Amino acid sequence: MRFNITDAVKHLIIINVVMFIGTITLGNGHLFDTLFTMYFPTNDLFKPWQVITHMFMHGGPAHIFFNMFALWMFGTPVEQRLGTKKFLFIYFSAGFGALLFQLGYYYYDYFSAMQVVSELGMNSELLHKIMNIDALDGEYIRGEILHQKMIPFLNEYNFTNNINDNQFKALFDLNIVNRSAMVGASGCIMGILAAFGMMNPNAKLMLIFLPIPIKAKYFIPGLILLDIISALTGQSFFSPSNTAYMAHVGGAVIGFIIMYFWKKNDMNKYRWN
Repeated sequence: MRFNITDAVKHLIIINVVMFIGTITLGNGHLFDTLFTMYFPTNDLFKPWQVITHMFMHGGPAHIFFNMFALWMFGTPVEQRLGTKKFLFIYFSAGFGALLFQLGYYYYDYFSAMQVVSELGMNSELLHKIMNIDALDGEYIRGEILHQKMIPFLNEYNFTNNINDNQFKALFDLNIVNRSAMVGASGCIMGILAAFGMMNPNAKLMLIFLPIPIKAKYFIPGLILLDIISALTGQSFFSPSNTAYMAHVGGAVIGFIIMYFWKKNDMNKYRWN
């Protein structure tokens, strides 16, 4: 079997691999994360260029391996069929769509929590410091750590209002949203996967962990549905629990919309006026 890879796919894989090597080797493994990961816009680490650079960042060997494998497997036939320019248009449009969907999901939690926190009458500087507290214990943010680290800030600003359980939960939620981070090409690849499915609806696909061949026209909507359920319930099926599920949904939706209009316009050329 001959190994085929198209130019854009090859160069995207190279860029992703180079970025991953930089991530794990430079600045004690933190420099690239600090500069190129996509942070929530209220976070002190947020930079405008992160809206692009996060698409080339990955969280670990398994993350980049499966993403690059999928990029090669589905990206190559899509680029061969559409050409490099259209392929890259879908790829990056899906990446931006993924970002907007995930940020929209985060902003819903952000504004919901802000409505509760506003009852405290806390000034913006104090709130900003609380939102940027590092309360991580391993991979999880802990409420007790946040509470302990809040106290010096509350004293510094002479904040004496009582914070009830509901208000503390809102502060905790704000901290989680503010410190959320996005990395990976998954949103881009979901857009390419959707395009592949539109072009090859009867192609049989399967998951590594579920080796049952399913036609693309059922397989891809099924994956999107699982991502939506995971985002709403927190229940992970085939991905790590910290996966940005709505980014997957956003990438797939944008890929589908673009291909839908391209196919529709292509068919219009053959209709009688």
